[in-house]
Amino acid sequence: MNRLAKIAAAAAIALGAGTASASAACNNDASTETVLGAGSGALVGGLASHSIVGAAVGGVAGGLIGNSIGHSNNRADCRRAAARHEYRRDHAEYRGARNDYYIDRNGDRHYYRD
Repeated sequence: MNRLAKIAAAAAIALGAGTASASAACNNDASTETVLGAGSGALVGGLASHSIVGAAVGGVAGGLIGNSIGHSNNRADCRRAAARHEYRRDHAEYRGARNDYYIDRNGDRHYYRD
């Protein structure tokens, strides 16, 4: 039971640390996620196998998984930033003119009532 509690605590720490770096940045940098994945993988692998080899294998596997998660997050952040930029560019003409309607963030037009 003590071993299972250690593994559960290590997994909870790894999941908590993974959410600490959740910032939207389109910078193609996945180093934080790679390091967090490698550290948590080594911790879980070492606790699960009680050996250095298990820690090394867990660290490598966690690093690869963390790297792929980091790159996936960067792609999503870049898509989100590009969509915001395109929306602002397409709706720039409506910001300066006084119209009888406004366009919300979903692109829907809403008319003012007189």
